[in-house]
Amino acid sequence: MHRLTLASAGFFVLLSGPALAADAGADLPMTAPGFDWTGYYAGLQAGYGWGSSNISGTEGEPFAASPDLDGGFVGGHVAGLWQFNQAVIGARAELNYSAIDGSTLLEPGNAVGTEIKWLGSVNAEAGLAVDRWLIYGVGGVAFAGIETSQDAGPSFAKTRTSAGWTIGAGVDYALGSNIVVGAQYRYYDFGKEHFDVPDDFSDRDQDVKLHTLGVNFSYKF
Repeated sequence: MHRLTLASAGFFVLLSGPALAADAGADLPMTAPGFDWTGYYAGLQAGYGWGSSNISGTEGEPFAASPDLDGGFVGGHVAGLWQFNQAVIGARAELNYSAIDGSTLLEPGNAVGTEIKWLGSVNAEAGLAVDRWLIYGVGGVAFAGIETSQDAGPSFAKTRTSAGWTIGAGVDYALGSNIVVGAQYRYYDFGKEHFDVPDDFSDRDQDVKLHTLGVNFSYKF
């Protein structure tokens, strides 16, 4: 009987061990296994953009045109990320050289065009880390150097810096402790800008919206 009692007591101790360990672990902070996304990053990105420009004359003979825009971009970015359990938050800034443009005919020999010469943004970022994968959303303030032009025999081109907003999403993968690759989609709305143009042409408003899809390479410091 004495041996049976001791054996029973030992059996209950073994059963209670995992439960006690679980209770103790419940008070400890959880951390995601694998890659730690906390750090500072710098890198390059490149991709393709497409969108539209709505142009309307504001004086003289009225006109309206909507060139389709497309082309490539390449640039750089810096970012800082902080990981809490599986949640990741941070900030990101990007600047790109762009060759995104388009034109359309008002009539034969009279073409109007739009070109995005550069674009950049300052953003907040939030995502979910799954080991070496990071799925995130991003959004913030966007800027661009946008040109309006017209060629009707005589011609002109004028560029202004436009401000707007951007939102998007992306996925990153950590190849190693310092190398991250990924892909990102963005939507940009640069709003309406007014252009005063030479006297031979009509002043105009230009409203530009853009989509981009790109790949990125980052180094974690």
